Amino acid sequence: MSRFFTTGSDSESESSLSGEELVTKPVGGNYGKQALLLSEDEEDTKRVVRSAKDKRFEELTNLIRTIRNAMKIRDVTKCLEEFELLGKAYGKAKSIVDKEGVPRFYIRILADLEDYLNEMNKNNAKALSTLRQKIRKYNRDFESQITNYKQNPEQSADEDAEKNEEDSEGSSDEDEDEDGISATNFLKKKSEAPSGDSRKFLKKMEDEDEDSEDSEDDEDWDTGSTSSDSDSEEEEGKQTAPASRFLKKVSTTEEDKKAAEKKREDKAKKKHDRKSKRLDEEEEDNEGGEWERVRGGVPLVKEKPKMFAKGTEITHAVVIKKLNEILQARGKKGTDRAAQIELLQLLVQIASENNLGEGVTVKIKFNIIASLYDYNPNLATYMKPEMWQKCLGCINELMDILFANPNIFIGENILEESENLSNADQPLRVRGCILTLVERMDEEFTKIMQNTDPHSQEYVEHLKDEAQVCAIIERVQRYLEEKGMTEEICRVYLRRILHTYYKFDYKAHQRQLTPPEGSSKSEQDQAENEGEDSAVLMERLCKYIYAKDRTDRIRTCAILCHIYHHALHSRWYQARDLMLMSHLQDNIQHADPPVQILYNRTMVQLGICAFRQGLTKDAHNALLDIQSSGRAKELLGQGLLLRSLQERNQEQEKVERRRQVPFHLHINLELLECVYLVSAMLLEIPYMAAHESDARRRMISKQFHHQLRVGERQPLLGPPESMREHVVAASKAMKMGDWKTCHSFIINEKMNGKVWDLFPEADKVRTMLVRKIQEESLRTYLFTYSSVYDSISMETLSDMFELDLPTVHSIISKMIINEELMASLDQPTQTVVMHRTEPTAQQNLALQLAEKLGSLVENNERVFDHKQGTYGGYFRDQKDGYRKNEGYMRRGGYRQQQSQTAY
Repeated sequence: MSRFFTTGSDSESESSLSGEELVTKPVGGNYGKQALLLSEDEEDTKRVVRSAKDKRFEELTNLIRTIRNAMKIRDVTKCLEEFELLGKAYGKAKSIVDKEGVPRFYIRILADLEDYLNEMNKNNAKALSTLRQKIRKYNRDFESQITNYKQNPEQSADEDAEKNEEDSEGSSDEDEDEDGISATNFLKKKSEAPSGDSRKFLKKMEDEDEDSEDSEDDEDWDTGSTSSDSDSEEEEGKQTAPASRFLKKVSTTEEDKKAAEKKREDKAKKKHDRKSKRLDEEEEDNEGGEWERVRGGVPLVKEKPKMFAKGTEITHAVVIKKLNEILQARGKKGTDRAAQIELLQLLVQIASENNLGEGVTVKIKFNIIASLYDYNPNLATYMKPEMWQKCLGCINELMDILFANPNIFIGENILEESENLSNADQPLRVRGCILTLVERMDEEFTKIMQNTDPHSQEYVEHLKDEAQVCAIIERVQRYLEEKGMTEEICRVYLRRILHTYYKFDYKAHQRQLTPPEGSSKSEQDQAENEGEDSAVLMERLCKYIYAKDRTDRIRTCAILCHIYHHALHSRWYQARDLMLMSHLQDNIQHADPPVQILYNRTMVQLGICAFRQGLTKDAHNALLDIQSSGRAKELLGQGLLLRSLQERNQEQEKVERRRQVPFHLHINLELLECVYLVSAMLLEIPYMAAHESDARRRMISKQFHHQLRVGERQPLLGPPESMREHVVAASKAMKMGDWKTCHSFIINEKMNGKVWDLFPEADKVRTMLVRKIQEESLRTYLFTYSSVYDSISMETLSDMFELDLPTVHSIISKMIINEELMASLDQPTQTVVMHRTEPTAQQNLALQLAEKLGSLVENNERVFDHKQGTYGGYFRDQKDGYRKNEGYMRRGGYRQQQSQTAY
């Protein structure tokens, strides 16, 4: 028998032992560490068989308690370790969870832990980031349940408590009851306690009881079990130890059952009272309107910060001092940028209420706009919509003040010491540059358009803000034209040009199409009221920059935008002359990447303009460099290629993406490629027919030949689907001289929808294409079948290709003059007489053999001289220098003689 349970003498303790329970009193406060000896009946009675569900859920509960304690002391490393153990324990309990469902307390800890991590600062960065990644990945499996819990966390907590109560009521044969803990658990803790002082141990047990209540544990300590324990002890006539109050008692009488039922009813009533009281408090708070309910923390009360102490006299010096105090926190770590903006706006209100003058208001407005730009510290991110609208509103308010007060002078060269904000007798002087703010605003607008999905309605909404941006730029232009310097005027003119050059002026185009005689006087007055055309505006702005600007970059951008605008409105000759006179193609490689992108866009628009005018050769030459590179999308600033992404690091990729052009400025790449391929077809097919037997035939367009080879390699030739297939099929038909089939492949419903309907004057472009196809098909037909005919009537050719007779006569005459066609015209009979001067197939093969033998002899001579010159090393080269020179002269003379004999 252990001393721990001895009471009095040995005889008394032996006589007091019963088969149902064993309670003892320690002697002299000496707690032994020996094991508890129970009788066989006691062991049979107290043995509890716990279910797998209780074991697993208890393990999860203990881990959750540890995590919550770590969250209280902000130990993220401990949270990470325990969360990993929690995941493993949940994996072990997976079979039980599948049957019973995911417990509420598990969903609660996942949701609370995720909210806790989102509110954490950067301390314990490594463990925090690792745990954040794991909790996000892990919570994907419980996304719907966590969402339901977050929507109504109190309801979930109540349901969990009710479920725990039902479980505790139903398990009467388990180790724990509703208001106590098991003796086994107590004795386990008892054995771990030091043997010196029992009071400290009991105090520790009470503290753990309070911690378990704070962490929302399912177990509660029973405070009312002492009375029942004392009653049973009095009946048995023995004294009990303090440990006896933790031992479980089996209620066998009707009185105990009634007491337990009454206790449950009291507990449910208390719970209902607490809930109703909490709801009443919430209703009172909502009616008061002073407090704001927040989740997971102390309610936050939005109060306006006190700018000045009560009774402080508001003067210029006080306001400027407060402004400098606010600005000193700008850019520092931990500064709330939104609160800083609110303070500045409040300072503006205070200054206006106290009539401190417009100078102070202008100075604070400058700082408000600068703070709005600094709201996002990262340059790659764009402004939020609410901040963007605030920025536009502040700039408009600032411009209103500047226009209303012409005595206010602003400039970057004004020092803060020389500012005049209060003296009304002299002109007010404020340090600041309105043009810099507007340029930054324009850059932010571009950044917003770059980072918005171009196929969404949000992009359209953001694009509507361009009207406000252009209006602000126009107001700044008018202000600087009155008070600005030449350099500032050039800069604001360039901003105006960049928002104008890419827009097609439909109103001016319609006025050009409508004859002036047919327009009424009211229409002419309306056209005058609408303002100057975009062409006149561009001419005026660009000419000012050409004359006044001293920086190459602004002038280069103005020239390129002017050329682009000319080409967009089909003014081909003005655009071509301006490009040739500027000589930009000679040194554009030394410009910065944005200017190079603008140059590429201008050349592409110039080529499309030439194509619309029917100048296929000029169009091909303008588009050759862009299309032959295979990187048209990247060169035009309309996206990055996947293969090029592997060649640059992350920083370079960010820089490249910031250079991209917004979507509404894009040039249709499919239209561009179609224009290039059709131009190449109209040039290449007649040239291939004329030089079919020429071994040294050059390629005009490598990309066009590549598409032809791709089409020839296809095993099955079906009807064309893509734009490229249509061009290849049309090329094959033109090669045979069948212009109607070629026309049907180039101009049809598919091609109209993809390409030709995108032009401003689509019908005019289609008419031009038909004409060019007919003419080039006629040339190809004559080149291909000239050896078959002795003579052919021009009327026959006119009927065959549906061209008028003068046009056929002109085409054939040009071919004869350029020595492309060996023939002569018989005017009386209107026929073309063919001259058989072209070599036959055998003669062509003989000429090719002679050319190859000549090149072989030349290569052999070069190899022989190379060996002779290097034989003997360095000293032989010095001694035989004269002979080497003589050998070079002999070879030159041989080549000269060979060329003379060839001619």
